[in-house]
Amino acid sequence: MDSIMRAMLTGMGGYDRCVTEFVRVSQTVLPARVFHRLCPELLEGGKTPSGTPVFVQLLGSDAPLMARNARAAVGLGAPGIDLNFGCPAKTVNKSRGGAVLLKTPDTLRGVCSAVRDAVPPSIPVTAKIRLGFDDDSHFMDIVAAALAGGISELTIHARTRRQAYRPPAHWSRLAEAVDMAAAAGVRVIANGELWSPGDVLRCRSVSRCRDFMLARGSLCRPDLGRQVRAQLIPETAASPPPAPLDWPDIPPLLRSYLHRNAATYDARYACNPLKQWLVYLQYHYPQAGALFAKVKRLRDFNDMDRALVAEQPALPTAA
Repeated sequence: MDSIMRAMLTGMGGYDRCVTEFVRVSQTVLPARVFHRLCPELLEGGKTPSGTPVFVQLLGSDAPLMARNARAAVGLGAPGIDLNFGCPAKTVNKSRGGAVLLKTPDTLRGVCSAVRDAVPPSIPVTAKIRLGFDDDSHFMDIVAAALAGGISELTIHARTRRQAYRPPAHWSRLAEAVDMAAAAGVRVIANGELWSPGDVLRCRSVSRCRDFMLARGSLCRPDLGRQVRAQLIPETAASPPPAPLDWPDIPPLLRSYLHRNAATYDARYACNPLKQWLVYLQYHYPQAGALFAKVKRLRDFNDMDRALVAEQPALPTAA
C-alpha cells in the first residue's frame, strides 16, 4: 500500500484517512529522505492527490527514540502519527517491534505517552493493536495501557499475533473495548476480515464500532471504500450509489497502475507491483487469476503494457 496505490484508491472515494507502511525506528532519528520515500505525500501537504490525509506509521520500542522520530515526521508535515503494535512478522517481533509489545503493556504505554508528549496537541497520535500475542487473556490490559498513553484513536485487529491473518476475526471482543475507550473520549476502529460492505455491517452489529480500517480487502476490491460508505452513510453517497466495479473496469486501472509505477520508480521495476496486485484482485475477480497466469513471467514494461491493452474490452465500432 504505497503512495501510488493510496492515490488510486482514495481517488475513487470513500476513505477518510490513509496510514503509511511502517517506518522502522531502531537506532537513530531517521533522515527526511526515509520519511519522504515511504510517505511522499509529505511533500504535498501530507495528503493524497484527492485530499485524503496520510498518517505516518512508526514501529519500534524505544520510547524516547520513537518520540524524536515522531517529532521529525510532524516537522516534515505529517498530519498524524500512527503507532504499530500489530505487525505479526517474526523478524519484526525479534527486533522488539510490532505485536511483541503486546506482551509488555507498560512498554506499549510508554511509547504512546512519549510520542503524545513529543508532538503538538493538535496532531493526532493513534495506535493499532491486536487482541494479544499468544492469546487474548490480557486484551483489556493492553487496551488500558494504550489509552493511558494518551492516544487519540485505537484501531484493533480482531485477532492475536498467533492467529496472524487466519479467519475468523473475533469482532465480538472489540465490544469490550468500546466502552472503556469511550470513557476516555477515544473511538475504537475495527479491523480484520472486512472484505465486503456486508462484512462491515456485520462487524458494526457485533463489535459496536462505528469506524473501520480496510486493509487487504481494499486491494481485492478497489472500490470497497466507496461501496462501504454508501452502505453505512447513505446520505453521503451519490444518488444512486455508484455501481460496483466489474472486471471490464479493472484492466484500465491495472494499466494506470503500471504506468504510474514506471513513472515513479523506473520502468524496470513496474511489473512486479502489478503482479502482486493481481494476486489480491483474484480473490474478488477470478479473471485476475487467469491474467496473472498469462503475465507472471513478464519482466519487460512494454510486454506487460501490451498484455493489459489486450485485456481491455474492445471499443464499439461506428456503423
